[in-house]
Amino acid sequence: MTGTATIGFRKMNGLGNDFVVIDARSRALGLGSDVVRAIADRKEGIGCDQIIALEPSRKADVFMRIWNADGGEVGACGNAARCVAALVAAERGEPKISIETESAVLGATVNGDGSVTVDMGSPRFVWDEIPLSEPFHDTRRIELQVGPIDAPVLHTPSVVNVGNPHCLFFVDDVVAHDLARFGPMLEHHPLFPERANISLVQVTGPDALIVRTWERGAGLTRACGTAACAAAVAAARRELVGRKVRVSLPGGDLNIEWRESDGHILMTGPYALDFEGTLPAALFRPAGV
Repeated sequence: MTGTATIGFRKMNGLGNDFVVIDARSRALGLGSDVVRAIADRKEGIGCDQIIALEPSRKADVFMRIWNADGGEVGACGNAARCVAALVAAERGEPKISIETESAVLGATVNGDGSVTVDMGSPRFVWDEIPLSEPFHDTRRIELQVGPIDAPVLHTPSVVNVGNPHCLFFVDDVVAHDLARFGPMLEHHPLFPERANISLVQVTGPDALIVRTWERGAGLTRACGTAACAAAVAAARRELVGRKVRVSLPGGDLNIEWRESDGHILMTGPYALDFEGTLPAALFRPAGV
């Protein structure tokens, strides 16, 4: 906080997936969807993929509240979790911290090389936990396609929930498909009652993937941490890779391990602080109003 007239923020990113992080632990803030959209606007506002508010938590060191650029609140953001973990670990002077979100409590560790590892918990595969609007027995491959019935361009995706719903199409070449065109359509497909993140996944080796993602509420993104986790898990379930993979995103690489001992996903990658600034306090209505 920088005074009664302004609210401080940090602009951060994880592999180019960028955030405006606001500390609301000592002063509750009301962020309506209109305020979120205004801050996230890349022409008139600060510009970001997500807004992150740090709030008090009774279960963890901090509560991380997340809004996408369209103003909708979501339950998980892996890249933001690394940024928040680094901030809170520096405050506490210890490398291991915990982060509560709407979806789960996440454990995180700042490593000696400056990277951050986040325990993203266990993925969910049952159709109504993803959720889908109709039952599918095997969510490794569901009936969904793009293009003509007899010659679909994309088909038979995997679906998984990693704190948020993901739909993943395995392709030979991620750049051969116009994700910007069909991403919005699939995000809002009736099969996904809470919408979905749509990804293209290319297997380049027994421990390597390339992923491109259309993120619900944010659009094309340079990196989506939960999509990297979802892709690694989906590829392993289809026996295309092992349990440890490098996932290459437009913004850089993440290392993902789907731990066999407890089924948890460990995501390791970098974070960056871009700059700090202030916002007019008048933007924020009192919490609860």
